[in-house]
Amino acid sequence: MPTRMEDFGFFLSRTFASTKAKRRTWPYVPGKYFVVDPAAPVAVTTLGSVGLAQELATSAPRGLCIVGKVETENIGIEKIIKNVLSNPAIRFFICAGKEPPKHLSGATLLALFKNGVDAANRIPGSPGMRPVLPNTTPEEVEAFRQQVEPVDMIGCTDIAPIAARVEALSSRAPERAVAFPMPPKPDAQETMPRVVAAAPSADRIKLDKGGYFVIYIEDEAIVVEHYDYKERLLHVVEGKDARTIYWTLINKGWLTQLDHAAYLGKELARAEFSIKYGVDFKQDGA
Repeated sequence: MPTRMEDFGFFLSRTFASTKAKRRTWPYVPGKYFVVDPAAPVAVTTLGSVGLAQELATSAPRGLCIVGKVETENIGIEKIIKNVLSNPAIRFFICAGKEPPKHLSGATLLALFKNGVDAANRIPGSPGMRPVLPNTTPEEVEAFRQQVEPVDMIGCTDIAPIAARVEALSSRAPERAVAFPMPPKPDAQETMPRVVAAAPSADRIKLDKGGYFVIYIEDEAIVVEHYDYKERLLHVVEGKDARTIYWTLINKGWLTQLDHAAYLGKELARAEFSIKYGVDFKQDGA
């Protein structure tokens, strides 16, 4: 079955009659997931192994409903709970892939299945940094634990055994669960106000009192020259990537305006791109 990537819960219309996007009713919580068969009984998280999710979706083993990563031990798990509860066809939940360091979302999920949550909505027994579910009710947690059977494949990044387990679980799947009463989904496009992006014209930009910067490429390195408004060279910074340079500029206190920092970040990213892909770089104006 062809795989569709959920991008904020919408699919583009496949008809020629309209170019308007069709709103999907599931997954309940928007995100970047791969839905293979919404009526299938097995959901899979690949934890911190991002590419593994797409590989498994492409292989599309029989019985695979949805697959996606989860790298946080709080918000990510809350999304899983709500998406599973809103689809009573899902009866198994496989944790596979590599654990995200520190967050340990896989171990946290297994602790959730074993222990539920305490009075403060924390997950007892979790080794993660902040295993708390502030946007999920105890009733939702308990319904999630009752609906799906957890399957521990943490650490496995081989598609073949994961796909085989999906198919084996599918062959013994029980009937659909009793539907959990989820509240209606708000339509983000209708309820969330949109702000039209705008920027001042170049002649109205306020100069940074800390000075200005000239960026160029020299011997496969990014060079940044810092000048004052009397055209005196104050500092020269050299680095191989945008991140180390802009953190250096920030830590030195040479930037005093957010718009200037945003502009420099953009230009440094362009410079890094030019080195990586061998294209010419010329610094843009603000």
